[in-house]
Amino acid sequence: MATDQSLIDFLVDQMAEAGAITFRKMFGEYAIYCGGKVVALVCDNQLFVKPTEAGKAHIGSDLVEAPPYPGAKMYFLIDDKFEDREWISDLIRITAKELPDSKLKQKTKSKPKKTTKKAG
Repeated sequence: MATDQSLIDFLVDQMAEAGAITFRKMFGEYAIYCGGKVVALVCDNQLFVKPTEAGKAHIGSDLVEAPPYPGAKMYFLIDDKFEDREWISDLIRITAKELPDSKLKQKTKSKPKKTTKKAG
């Protein structure tokens, strides 16, 4: 089941206090970015936040882990706590801060072909 655009719009609005929040649609589901880093996935209308130690501490005893899709690593499944704008913004900010900077793919320059001159 694909995720509803209305849920994405709501989540992005709720997370706005965390910083520059953007999203990208992929295969009917979504990746949510904060400051250019992927911090969460939304699959089947459920919010999955990338696991970090600081995020785990922020969530506390309500922590639930689940894979966002079959074969995926475990993420933090956020049920209805995303209704609390301050709480979810804090979680996203904390998560983004702990994640490494994304590595930009560098274009490889093709080497010019070597030409050999024949003597003669």
